[in-house]
Amino acid sequence: MTRTVFCKKYQQDLEGLDKAPYPGPKGQDIFENVSKKAWEEWHAHQTMLINEKHLSMMDPASRKFLQAEMEKFLSGEEYEKAEGYVPPSE
Repeated sequence: MTRTVFCKKYQQDLEGLDKAPYPGPKGQDIFENVSKKAWEEWHAHQTMLINEKHLSMMDPASRKFLQAEMEKFLSGEEYEKAEGYVPPSE
């Protein structure tokens, strides 16, 4: 049986994550309030940001930037997008 959460990004009940994505209170908050769909979308968006903005995960400023963007993305706020990117039409 899958567990459901009220996703703070989509404002509806959706399938939840199987486990907290990382340790500590932040990981627990994501586990309890973010859907699997939103988390998977964040992973894809994070990868695009890292590639397009040439971010280094060794750089504390880059990690801080991604953390802030993750908060915005998962909360449904305006977030940084890769310049010139046009999402594929379905």
